[in-house]
Amino acid sequence: MKKYWFIFYDSKLLLEKINDGYTIPLQENPPVEMASPKGDIHNISSLDGIDVLSYSAANVILNDKYEICPLRESYHKLPLELYLKAGKCAEILYWDSNTQYCGKCGSPMRLHTNISKICTKCGNEVWPLLSTAIIVLIHRGDDVLLVHANNFKGHFYGLVAGFVETGENLEQAVRREVMEETGLEIKNLRYFGSQPWPYPCGLMVGFHADYARGEIKLQQSELETGGWFNKNKLPEIPEKLSIARKLIDDWLCGYK
Repeated sequence: MKKYWFIFYDSKLLLEKINDGYTIPLQENPPVEMASPKGDIHNISSLDGIDVLSYSAANVILNDKYEICPLRESYHKLPLELYLKAGKCAEILYWDSNTQYCGKCGSPMRLHTNISKICTKCGNEVWPLLSTAIIVLIHRGDDVLLVHANNFKGHFYGLVAGFVETGENLEQAVRREVMEETGLEIKNLRYFGSQPWPYPCGLMVGFHADYARGEIKLQQSELETGGWFNKNKLPEIPEKLSIARKLIDDWLCGYK
């Protein structure tokens, strides 16, 4: 029976070239002639009734039929459902590599189920962790607040974002992050949607909000620059794979 093989080498994904683009290898056995496993082969949830298997490769021998591609770039090459499944596979492999030993007693861990590990000594069981972050588009009439974070690669401007802290709900996290990073108060907070963000193990939760009051005072430890930009004169903005771009596009659609 054929299976999808999501194989990663040096954090890059193995793609198979086809006439009209790219896909994930779909065959009965792993493509061992190109990529041999360096650890466990993980059975990930199925895709359209087809089993999904994933592993990190110890080596890759490429030919004209295959190439390796960074996960982000695979968004532009793969059908969306394959890109999303690749993200899940990447998260499982990241979790696997970072949970080799028990956090309680230090003994080796082993796979217990497809998404859990158990300590070989004390029986401590662990599951993949997910880091939840909020992201918010703040607008003031025809202007939108855009920022360039210190950790951005490139010259694009994005939206205020940050991780949810213990003991707070999503709405509290949005208001806290906005105040900490920009000094602004917001109102009329509205849920937009969410997006898995496997870089490495995140969930982005998006909101729209209206400007309420305050002057911009950027948190220099987080943001390099930022300000209000008119809808007709936007700087470079994030690429379409991100929920930041989806929020901006949704806001702009309100003017059409």
